[in-house]
Amino acid sequence: MADDKLSKAHEALETAEAALKLAKQLISEAGDIPISTKTDKQYAEKAATVTKATEGRIIEGVFDGQNMIDKKGTVYPVPANYASKSKLVPGDVLKLTVTEEGKFLYKQIGPVERKTVIGPLVYNDGQYQVLADGKAYNVLLASVTYFRAAVGDEVTLIIPMDDKKADWGAIEAVLPKFGEGDDEEDEKPKAKKTRKKKDELDLEEELDI
Repeated sequence: MADDKLSKAHEALETAEAALKLAKQLISEAGDIPISTKTDKQYAEKAATVTKATEGRIIEGVFDGQNMIDKKGTVYPVPANYASKSKLVPGDVLKLTVTEEGKFLYKQIGPVERKTVIGPLVYNDGQYQVLADGKAYNVLLASVTYFRAAVGDEVTLIIPMDDKKADWGAIEAVLPKFGEGDDEEDEKPKAKKTRKKKDELDLEEELDI
């Protein structure tokens, strides 16, 4: 019960953060939102090289693990469910179409090279992470929920091939647990065999062999 409440609280927090980022983006029409980190600046510079001149409300940018950053450094919230199901990783190029109704429609148009690693899922300071490849990679709560992963599970994680500074990854799968069930299965044939030998001895006694 406590886990369900905690999961809902995190989802509500993500929704609130996304709404705040969207509000900042709307306010930025009067000026760009300052780029807060060196990593954000890195993705903004990449976005400047891939963004093409387009008409209408179409924006191209680069995914940073949680949001899309365009060439001006403006941050656009990416729905966590979409990012999780699409298995987006930092560096992926996205296209955002803003409809007349104000809906944000994202499409991945330039995936970066990827590699997979394996590690345990942990929970530190309010953030789910996977320990792999010598570091802790953040993962989205929506991804943990989607795959029904639990702390301690071994998971396959997708990360950028060449971006050593990336601190986010995408869960690809939760590995099945082995060990306890196999031991029980191994013991069953042995017990059956022992019983069979006892039946044979009882039969010999009855026949006085």
